[in-house]
Amino acid sequence: MKDQVANAAYGVLDYAAYPIGMLLVAPVVLHHLGPAQYGLWTIATAAVSTGGIIASGFGDANIQHVARLRGSTNKHAIESVIRSMMGINLVLGVALACAGLALSPAIARHVTASDIHLQRSCLLSLQIASVLMLVRALESVSISTLRAFERYGAAVRISIAVRLLTLALAALLALKGYGTVSIMAATFLLMTFGTCAQFFRLHQFLGAASLWPIFNREATRALFGFGIYSWMQAIAGVLFSQIDRLLLGVSLGAVAVASYALCVQLAQPLFGLTAAGLHFLLPYLSGRVDNLSRATLKQTLRRAFGLNLLLVAIGTALLLAFGQRLLQAWAGAAIAQTAAPFFPLVIIGSALLGLNVTGTYALLALGKVRSVAWLSISAGIAMLLMMAWLLPRSGVQGLATARLFYGLFSLLLYVPLLRSLASRRSSTPVASCALTSLEEVSRP
Repeated sequence: MKDQVANAAYGVLDYAAYPIGMLLVAPVVLHHLGPAQYGLWTIATAAVSTGGIIASGFGDANIQHVARLRGSTNKHAIESVIRSMMGINLVLGVALACAGLALSPAIARHVTASDIHLQRSCLLSLQIASVLMLVRALESVSISTLRAFERYGAAVRISIAVRLLTLALAALLALKGYGTVSIMAATFLLMTFGTCAQFFRLHQFLGAASLWPIFNREATRALFGFGIYSWMQAIAGVLFSQIDRLLLGVSLGAVAVASYALCVQLAQPLFGLTAAGLHFLLPYLSGRVDNLSRATLKQTLRRAFGLNLLLVAIGTALLLAFGQRLLQAWAGAAIAQTAAPFFPLVIIGSALLGLNVTGTYALLALGKVRSVAWLSISAGIAMLLMMAWLLPRSGVQGLATARLFYGLFSLLLYVPLLRSLASRRSSTPVASCALTSLEEVSRP
């Protein structure tokens, strides 16, 4: 229990540290670089973040498979999964980096218009960001593997230290008069060093002979069969989290986007912090699901959902009580007044989304990744259709209503979970047979 509490704390810290650091550093960078250079930095860091999410989309597959194999005496099976994961992420990272490099000139011309000097800075920053997508793809293999062994602290301490150092260095370089390109170059060096440190720590922990990428047939097939769905879900999540602001901006203008986006940002931790804090459920359940009876598994999930519900309820109550004041202090009275009619809907929508965390991790641990992916994508498509229909009729209120519907739709994840639990008659599910096969194939 103590280890799980520590893992939960590290998960929350990993989620919260960088955004808080960004809030502290952003005014310094903005003041010393000016709005244009600060805007370039924001675009470049957003590109790295988005690319990193897409590049690490197979991470849950690695966690689920390694967690199920970790009790095995056959270390070669575990190494085959990890090294095959390296191969998959290397290919994916290179593809994303090449796409980013190819698109960078066009994006730079579009963003900076006729300012040649600024255009060059934007181009170089985006090119560095593109290569960083590859670094993030490789880093995620080490992080997901350590999480599979329920060693969150080992990965998170290095990750947080590197990211906070990049922010501190960004502030220092801005104070010294250096621009966005210098900041991105320093970020690249620090993140590359951090990734090397992650793999050194992983190599020590595993005692593996090699972590060099391979494509073991059985391991790659198992990872790809699971990971393609989690990767699709990651891409859909990126799209669905941003497209509502694009629709609003096209329809009602920048002012409406500002108030709505700030409300969404303020309510986002209801889901984000809950998902980060309960992420330990994925490796915890994956490593034990083959040995738990149906009654024990149900009891574990009831306790997890109770904690899930408590976290969301506390956050929702606090936001409903004080969110309006926080918004006013953060963005001013005008935006707070504009947001007052729809802010509660945004909060409740995020709360409903937060309640699906236990069901999501439980289904992933049980190998039901297709159910998670298709329900999430279907919910996102339904949300977009509702937004397109409600926006001309109800404005921002319509978007907030659609987000609430999205959160409600996501709770349907518990239907396949309950069915899976009801049909579970033995302590050894079919998925474990595939892992047994992988062990046999991986024997030297």
